[in-house]
Amino acid sequence: MTDQEFNIIDELYFVTSFEALLQELRMPDPELREALRGLISMNYIKCLFPDQDTEVPFDPEHFAREGHHYFFLATKEGLLTHNSR
Repeated sequence: MTDQEFNIIDELYFVTSFEALLQELRMPDPELREALRGLISMNYIKCLFPDQDTEVPFDPEHFAREGHHYFFLATKEGLLTHNSR
């Protein structure tokens, strides 16, 4: 797990919006999107859309259009990996 991935998961112990991640992590939008895609592909985080309670499968095209409206949450696997570092 990279430092960047560690820092992102550190923010996702609770449901967090894309916009809040941008503000908290101070990462450029494209860089954050790419890092989130990687964490999703490793099953370390899950996507929620259009609200905080609705988990959706990751769709790259939809994420490209609507990603700023997504919410994210670390998965059990993501938290275990994060905490074992």
